[in-house]
Parts: sequence; C-alpha cells; structure tokens
Amino acid sequence: MSIGIEFKRVTKRYTDDAGTPPAVNDISFTVPTGTLTTLLGPSGCGKTTTLRMIAGLEQVSDGQIFINGQDVTQLSAYERPVSLVFQSYALFPHLRVLDNVMYGLLASGVGKDSAKQRAKAALDLVGLSHLSDRQPSELSGGQQQRVAVARALVIEPSVLLFDEPLSNLDARLRRSMRDEIRALQQRLKLTVAYVTHDQSEALAVSDHIIVMNAGFIAQHGTPQSLYQQPNSAFVAQFMGDATLLDGMAKNGEVRCGDIALPCDAVWSGNVSVAVRPHAWQIHASQGLQGTVTAIAYQGGHYELTVKTALATVLVNQDATTTPSVGDVLYIAIAQGGYAVVQRS
Repeated sequence: MSIGIEFKRVTKRYTDDAGTPPAVNDISFTVPTGTLTTLLGPSGCGKTTTLRMIAGLEQVSDGQIFINGQDVTQLSAYERPVSLVFQSYALFPHLRVLDNVMYGLLASGVGKDSAKQRAKAALDLVGLSHLSDRQPSELSGGQQQRVAVARALVIEPSVLLFDEPLSNLDARLRRSMRDEIRALQQRLKLTVAYVTHDQSEALAVSDHIIVMNAGFIAQHGTPQSLYQQPNSAFVAQFMGDATLLDGMAKNGEVRCGDIALPCDAVWSGNVSVAVRPHAWQIHASQGLQGTVTAIAYQGGHYELTVKTALATVLVNQDATTTPSVGDVLYIAIAQGGYAVVQRS
C-alpha cells in the first residue's frame, strides 16, 4: 500500500528555551493512501500542531514531512496538495454557497465556467446542490460543515485534513456528520488526517488512530487494537472508560487481590489491569463482592458504580433489571475482557 503522509522524526518547538518541552517531540508515523487516520488526544497533546504542520501552517523545527513520496517540509501551505476543513467552517458570510465553494478555484486561476461546474459537482457530492444560492447564515450547522467539506474537495487535494470538524455541532448532528464524512472518504478513497479529542468519534470514523500525549505518540494502531490492547494506563483510560486494578504479574499470571487472571509471560512485577465496564459479569453469589453506590441509566443498559475491596469499578448491567443504590453484587471479569498495562 502506498503512503499518503509520512512523518520522519518531526519535532516542533515554539521557543528555544531548553526548559520548555517541544509541542511535538520526535514523532514518526505514516498514513496509507486512501485511508483515514485520526490524531487523538487531550488538549495540549500536540495533535492540532501536527495537523497544521501537514498543512504547512506551522514550520517543522526538525525532521521531514512527505506527501505522496514528495518532501514538502520546506514548501509553503499554498504549494502543498492538501485542503483543511476548519473547526469554525470559515465560510465567507457575504458569498452564496456556490461562490464559497468556487472561491479557491478562482483564486488559483481556474476559469469561472469551469469553477462553477466543479463547484456544483462538489456540492452534489455532499448533497447540497439544491442550496447553492443560499447564504451561509441561512444554513444549519451541519449544512455549513458540508459546504466547508465541498470547498475543500473541489480543489481535488491529495490529502484532506479535518481539525475538530464536529465540535460545534449538537450530539445528533455530530453522529450523522461523522457517518457522512466516513462514507464520503471511503467512496472517494480519500487520504484523510482527522483531529479530535472524542474517542467515540475516533473509533467510529478511523482506519488507524494515533493517540498523542504531551507531544509524543503514546500508541498507534487500529481502533480495535487500541481499545482491546492498550499499551499503557493512559491509552486504556483515554480510549474509553476503564477501571485500573493494581496487580502483580508472575509466570504468566497476574493477581489482583484474590482474582487470578492469565497474562502474557512477558509481564512481571507491578502492573495494572484495565477492565472495561462491559467486561464485568454479575453473579448471584460468587466473585468479587461490591456495593452499588451510584447508577446512571444509559438507555440500553445501566452503568453502575460499584465499590469493592480492590477499587471502585464501573459495571454495565442490562436494563431489563432495575438496580438500586445499596444493592450488593458479586462480579467477575469475563475471559479476555481485560488488558495488562504498565502501572502509571
């Protein structure tokens, strides 16, 4: 598979002060052509700086960036075959939808008739050709975001970049727009780098996820591998709710109090065991005893906060049974429902 984006030992510093850590610190990764890779992490982790370096809006301090095999490290944003969809949409309020989409083409010297045809085709791709004469103020948030996507697509970039594209939308629109972006990316086989801090959004749209923390790459892999096999406590907790239990690993087994679980023989000594809420099984009289201290109704299930001798854990319970605060439960970890990670 060919490579759309490649970072080779890239560092970004905003100051020469030796006491200030780089915003991005010696990171290397690839984005295969025709795939969607998400840069995921908390505020300040370096994900947006990384995206802006791909776009040419931030200069690299050290290292190299390649797009489709071409070294673009020293190229300006204008010279790079990329389009960026901003969080704020950045539409021109005084221009019609069609004129907004045409703008980049006209600015690059494309003739008006050709620009109009290509803009109409791009609006058709995002399902907004019937709104081409509207002003941005007459559109919903989701429609404005689709216009921004059309404007990015119309210049036929090699790489499409999304910077927190759904953060200004309500929950219902976020879900529909993420599905539309993913469907469009797969249909057109676009190479996409996508920034978000929302792990559920990242899991839903990505072929690969790069989890960043404090300027470093904490882990890189498929959504399934990061969720099921995190390599650290940070990744385990950032990729969804997880309770961390202190454990001791030895000879292919990890013990957390009275609980014994099989583990890879490479683990030894003090570790943590990350357990997702759905991995706890509720039993009538056997297992780890706990008391329900809080209940959150989640529609298809209840999320219980259960205080045990080991830790306070989150447990999912089927909504067909109504729990109560103060209930005593016995819980056990399902086979394969946990991951052993380095203790934080």
